[in-house]
Amino acid sequence: MASLLIETGPVATVTLNRPERHNAFDEQLIAELTLAFDDLGKDESVRVILLAASGKSFSAGGDLNWMRRAAGYGRAENIADAERLAAMLRSIDRCPKPTIARVQGLALAGGTGLIACCDIAFAAEEAEFAITEVRIGLVPAVIAPYLLRAIGARQMRRWALTAARMSAAEAQRIGLVHGIVPAAALDGVIAAECRSLMQGSPAAQKAAKDLIRSVARPFDAGVIAETAERIADQRASEEGREGIAAFLEKRRPRWQP
Repeated sequence: MASLLIETGPVATVTLNRPERHNAFDEQLIAELTLAFDDLGKDESVRVILLAASGKSFSAGGDLNWMRRAAGYGRAENIADAERLAAMLRSIDRCPKPTIARVQGLALAGGTGLIACCDIAFAAEEAEFAITEVRIGLVPAVIAPYLLRAIGARQMRRWALTAARMSAAEAQRIGLVHGIVPAAALDGVIAAECRSLMQGSPAAQKAAKDLIRSVARPFDAGVIAETAERIADQRASEEGREGIAAFLEKRRPRWQP
């Protein structure tokens, strides 16, 4: 079964298709997502890109088996692996076409990063969100610049340190998503947003995205490289390995009371 489904057209749809793994991403899905957004961004027939997911969850973030493999890498290989994840997020964030996240269910850790990289996000009322990395001894490093831009440092401190679940209403309040609707109405609301986006000039929309990034003084390549190094070091740390092992073994990590 393909881990990523792509439907082309004026509104192109990129669907995460690992429902049995809650659409967690591994090396393969990271590479496929990067290529998909790069290619669709260059396709002149595409006006809007919708990022969706199959199954009950939007995305549980990084696949734990992938992260366990990475924890065993040497530092240089681990950093290179983290940089590929950073490149995927950047390909979504810097895509010249308007992008919309369709969040029908649970979004955890890197899944919240995917949402923050999209220009627009709508969620079903029952969707839940969490920045969960610290609970398994990791840090939300490569997603941090995008989440900080979306929700601000004050909100990031609370949600990244507690790793608590937040409701769709709370996600809207802090700016992670733009709107919440009943699940049955999600596609209709997104279709209306797409129609609105189609009224704009493609060249002007690309220029507007470039303008916003410039005026907002975005993080630079140095910040992106630093986040890759930080997650690489944390994954290979003693607590990082313990946290991932505890999760996979369905037990409490040793730091939990």
